[in-house]
Amino acid sequence: MADRPARTADVHEVAAAMPHVTRIEGPKGNPIYQVGGKSFVFFRTPRPDATDPVTGQAYPDVIVIWVESDSDKQALIQDPTTPFFTTDHFNGHLSVLVREADLHTISASELTEVIQDAWLSRASTRRRVAWLATRDADGSGR
Repeated sequence: MADRPARTADVHEVAAAMPHVTRIEGPKGNPIYQVGGKSFVFFRTPRPDATDPVTGQAYPDVIVIWVESDSDKQALIQDPTTPFFTTDHFNGHLSVLVREADLHTISASELTEVIQDAWLSRASTRRRVAWLATRDADGSGR
């Protein structure tokens, strides 16, 4: 993927391109990407825990992306150059949030890495090993 500003379409493209992925629809038609029945990218419906500080309106465009560990989560949300954040509702949950409207502040390649890492955090060991082996074999390693 070219190193250009990330877009919402990139989230769908990268998530869907990972092996053994199923896209299901949430209760309000929101896309959820899963591997082995475990979500790794989830387009949230508006909720009161993520609101615009000026208007108080719930953000309509929040995406939940799983991470491997709390240290990975902290690295993403504490880096002022990234749009990732969390809310009290997600304390203790291995995920970060990002608004679709803010994706352009990171590159498509950065977003790809975050989504691939999300998949890796939820996939079975067998699937992780197989996918990483293909990455090493084609020189795109990790």
